[in-house]
Amino acid sequence: MDNRRGKDYDPGMSTQPRMPTPRMSVEEFLAWAEGRPGRHELVRGEVIAQAAERAAHWKVKLATHVALLTAVRAKALPCHVVPDGATVRIDEATAYEPDAMVYCGPEAPPSALLVENPVIIVEVRSPLTERRDQGRKLADYFRLPSVAHYLIIDPDETLVIHHQRRGEDDILTRIFREGTITLDPPGFEVKVAEIYGGGGYSPAST
Repeated sequence: MDNRRGKDYDPGMSTQPRMPTPRMSVEEFLAWAEGRPGRHELVRGEVIAQAAERAAHWKVKLATHVALLTAVRAKALPCHVVPDGATVRIDEATAYEPDAMVYCGPEAPPSALLVENPVIIVEVRSPLTERRDQGRKLADYFRLPSVAHYLIIDPDETLVIHHQRRGEDDILTRIFREGTITLDPPGFEVKVAEIYGGGGYSPAST
């Protein structure tokens, strides 16, 4: 997902509101962000404003969501697919808003802002966020015991990076340009072609 540090915004160059400078807890951040326009994340107590997304980004994000939802429904799993907008808490000062998540068990109440136990987390990468998605977020997401899979999806070419938990400190990484991605748990598969062919979407290059 696209993001930029609020403190880097030049008021003369952007219409985005300036981010508050005091460091926040996740609870304070959620109260601040609820109902506020735009998307934000909290990293070590600092609010990060996310930049506008390109068409390629939101198209592959939608196709991924549809592919995950279709797979969950086909297996009749007690799981829920969440688009962007939901937050996942890493610790008391860090909370991210992935491009998609899957969690299992009882459905979150209508007033929920957090997904407490995500099993699958998805980020669509961009030039602005590539290092963070593959570095800080990779380490942070697997701090959560419930996370079994972290998918990083390229919007500009057919490329899915699948990080899978294999043990407490063992993460297996696979690169997919075709074929089928096995997501177990919770117990379903998604074809790469469904991500890059869903919703009439195809990347600019393959």
